[in-house]
Amino acid sequence: MADIHIHRDHQLGLPEARKVALQWAEQAEAEFDMDCTILEGETSDTVEFTRSGVKGELIVAANHFTLEAHLGFLLRAFSKKIEHEIEKNLDALLQKSAGAGSLKAAVKKAAVKKAAAKKV
Repeated sequence: MADIHIHRDHQLGLPEARKVALQWAEQAEAEFDMDCTILEGETSDTVEFTRSGVKGELIVAANHFTLEAHLGFLLRAFSKKIEHEIEKNLDALLQKSAGAGSLKAAVKKAAVKKAAAKKV
């Protein structure tokens, strides 16, 4: 059983979820000295991450993210703090991406209305 289990549903679709996962992996490497490897699949990807005392994976699907991490003995004492930090970072990336999608949809809708008004 994993020491940390995080699941987040989303409506991004796989291409956008892949972008979020890449940002998450880059952030994990920079901030936490993780070694991340992204394994792409047809319907989902897996981001494997490791460092001394931590090993886990982030499953990236079209409608959800699932992260499981196993902590070494010394880090287990900090599992709640580590879990909170991962949740905070992943949620921020998801919110940013979802917000960008809403903005894109609003811009597209405005362009359609503008084009329709020109025809009249």
